[in-house]
Amino acid sequence: MHDQPEFSRPVLVDTIPTRGMDMEIEANAAECAALAERFAINKVTQLRAKAHLRALAGGSLFKVEGRLQAVVEQTCVVTLEPVEQVIDESFMIIFGAEQESDTVELDLSMDDEDPPEPLLDGAVDLGEVVAEHLALALDPFPRKPGAQLPEVKEEAPIKEEKVSPFAALSAFKQKNS
Repeated sequence: MHDQPEFSRPVLVDTIPTRGMDMEIEANAAECAALAERFAINKVTQLRAKAHLRALAGGSLFKVEGRLQAVVEQTCVVTLEPVEQVIDESFMIIFGAEQESDTVELDLSMDDEDPPEPLLDGAVDLGEVVAEHLALALDPFPRKPGAQLPEVKEEAPIKEEKVSPFAALSAFKQKNS
């Protein structure tokens, strides 16, 4: 993970009112270019999000719900031509207390809900939340509309002749006779 995220919009949890707060954020051109490089895609043309942040459990947990909208350009896995993708995704994440140590053991089960993400320096980085959800929304195999893999023609199977290990000896014997 990067020391300073490319698209950082920290919100101190102490500033979140009890009724919650709404935020709108948008990446500038430099942030879009840095995110494209981070995600190894051609371009992030546009990235914006609306989110609602609110405290839960008496202020020990913080819920972030929102929707991100982005326009990205990736490379078609078939034609290697640029493909534009419009992303419109909702997201939700819960943050908890700051992580005290890297040696904390968690007892997790597949049936359990995800544990809260740790707060860093008493803040939720809304920009990084949006960037991570953008990464999850990217098409792992982008394809230009109508692009198809070329058909593979079947070739006649090659007949393999089984050669006895003694065939060379037999040939040598006949040659010397």
